[in-house]
Amino acid sequence: MYKSGRRLKKKMVRCSFRVGAKGGTFFEKAHLPLDTIFKFVSYWLALKPKQKWLEDELDIASDTVVNWSNFCREVCLICLVDNSEKLGGNGVIVEIDECKMGKRKYNKGRIIEGQWIFGGIERESKKLFLVPVEERSKESLLAVIKEYILPGTTIVSDCWKSYNCLADEGFQHQTVNHSQNFVDPDTGAHTQNIERAWRDVRGDVPKFGRKKEHFSGYLAEHLFRRKYPNHKDMYHIFFKYMGQVYPPTSNIEGDE
Repeated sequence: MYKSGRRLKKKMVRCSFRVGAKGGTFFEKAHLPLDTIFKFVSYWLALKPKQKWLEDELDIASDTVVNWSNFCREVCLICLVDNSEKLGGNGVIVEIDECKMGKRKYNKGRIIEGQWIFGGIERESKKLFLVPVEERSKESLLAVIKEYILPGTTIVSDCWKSYNCLADEGFQHQTVNHSQNFVDPDTGAHTQNIERAWRDVRGDVPKFGRKKEHFSGYLAEHLFRRKYPNHKDMYHIFFKYMGQVYPPTSNIEGDE
């Protein structure tokens, strides 16, 4: 638009608002550089590296490695809770068992200091649940069974007395006496799948330097890796739920 043969000059105004690359995201309060954060998560997911390796590779403090590892396990836990499903159903077999994880007292003998874990695995699909429990009482274990296993399921267990009630609770129940056989000679009942699962779990849960309150996080990490063995799916799902832990905001930093 012209006036008196001269172009009107536009008034230029400098915008005082600014936003950084981390602004409005779950990285906003992180003290690590973005590239270090992405490297840490990538290494943690793909390599399951030792703490010292992460310290040296990324040049970060041990406390930082511990804190970010716990954060990653928290993301895994939230993902598993959000995608939880019951195992079993009519005609489906689920093997159950308990396992105490920890270290032997004074590094010898049969007394183990640690945490009881109760687990179940669907025989065909290999879907697995793992739950820390304070005790192996009927009430404690039955509550978990009802939460994670559908009625009508054929449950196979050892002869632990807490399982004697299962037939009265809407489940088909088979047992194997491990003091005599690994496989019941009459019914063919066995718990070999859940026994193999315990070996894998033990490999992912440290015996030393592990706080009791972090136990659920280690189990969540193991189950997350098991649920998403494909790295492409693992990364996609992890970062999706990472955003849910600290959802983006619309806050913009500006000058007053």
